[in-house]
Amino acid sequence: MAESDWNEVTYIGKRAKAGQLRSKQAVTTAQRTGAAVETTKRFSAGQNKQHAANINANKLDQETEELHISKVSIDVSRLIQQCRQRCNMTQKELATKINEKQQVINEYESGKAVPNQQILGKLERALGTKLRGKDKGKPFTKK
Repeated sequence: MAESDWNEVTYIGKRAKAGQLRSKQAVTTAQRTGAAVETTKRFSAGQNKQHAANINANKLDQETEELHISKVSIDVSRLIQQCRQRCNMTQKELATKINEKQQVINEYESGKAVPNQQILGKLERALGTKLRGKDKGKPFTKK
């Protein structure tokens, strides 16, 4: 290698043209002085969109919207609330008794929860009432 190779500097990439203002501070200064500032809006700039949406994606969205996830019925939610109040328990006390969060009890009582058989079983034992099946609402009978 020759000594002259060490003295050469190579710049890779684009350099800003002399007329272009890049920094926000430079743009504000130019606006204050009345200089012409050109701004351009780039389509989907700053987003991570590299490809256009697939045509079949719309069909897939329609199919998933048709699928309905069943929630706890209004009858069961009212039954849980009535039994809890009959036992003089708050939602938090009932949740502590079945080792769940208070939010779970709130969702079941408001009818927003997706039914979970384990949680329904815990609620049945804690409240002493059937919440599932044809004997819904009847108290447990000890055999």
